[in-house]
Amino acid sequence: MTIKENKVVSLTYELRVNDEKGEVVEKVEQNAPLTFLFGRGNLLPDFEANINGLKKGDPFSFMLEPEKAYGQVSEEAIVDLPKNIFEVEGKIDENLLKVGNNIPMQDNSGNRLNGIVLEIGDDAVKMDFNHPLAGDTLFFEGEVCNIRKATEEEVSHGHVHQGGGAHPCGG
Repeated sequence: MTIKENKVVSLTYELRVNDEKGEVVEKVEQNAPLTFLFGRGNLLPDFEANINGLKKGDPFSFMLEPEKAYGQVSEEAIVDLPKNIFEVEGKIDENLLKVGNNIPMQDNSGNRLNGIVLEIGDDAVKMDFNHPLAGDTLFFEGEVCNIRKATEEEVSHGHVHQGGGAHPCGG
């Protein structure tokens, strides 16, 4: 069976930044593979393009430039927010509001965003809403460990339903 639209794919991989010798920023192993419904927009489009047509056991190795991954760092995604929006019952949680913390938030339209606290002022908090890998070239190296046909329910929902049965990578 080959990877194509509406197949459930399980992969192991290492993700490095800059090139094949760069820092490892993510390692997905057989005991907890990345399992997803292929062709449904759940992963970066160019990631899927690079594994399209592979078979179980096939290795892969490819690089994605920032424009094909998470884009360049955008200064527009670095914003000052009023400090009072971080208050709960009139108080700021000092454990939450620390430089370097990643805080899940929502924009005015209800979209979920993650922001990293850059600075804390008297009245404002500078947050960076760029993806943590924005501006980075990504290098993926891994192996396809399983491919199966998606169930009708998975196809209609657009994602994999985990449950019963053997582990997808035999772990």
